[in-house]
Amino acid sequence: MVEPKRALTDEQMDRIISVLLRSGVLISALVVLVGGIFYLIRYGTAMPEYGVFRGEPADLRSVSGIVKDLLSLDSRVVIQFGLLLLVATPVARVAFSVLAFALQRDRTYVIVTLIVLGVLLYSLAGGGL
Repeated sequence: MVEPKRALTDEQMDRIISVLLRSGVLISALVVLVGGIFYLIRYGTAMPEYGVFRGEPADLRSVSGIVKDLLSLDSRVVIQFGLLLLVATPVARVAFSVLAFALQRDRTYVIVTLIVLGVLLYSLAGGGL
């Protein structure tokens, strides 16, 4: 006889979420560290020009630009990608929560979590009032 598939318990959900958050932070920290080391190797001896402000290049200000330039392995792109991973970590946590609550068949929490996910994605996409 085949047992029916059981939903995640609260403890299992908490454990998965904690691993997700820890992994996201550690991976992003590692990526930023590697990018920072490469940055120091390449630009560490350059004298800064404090009298001139140079903002980030346009391709480092958008998700698509960062992902597109990632194959170049430029140190600034790697650092930006690590920061992007750090920002994506709590979004992944909320997205996982939607899935977990759906498996538990808890409609109220699914709706509330979908609203939170929508607000997060809207704010990350640059939306504003």
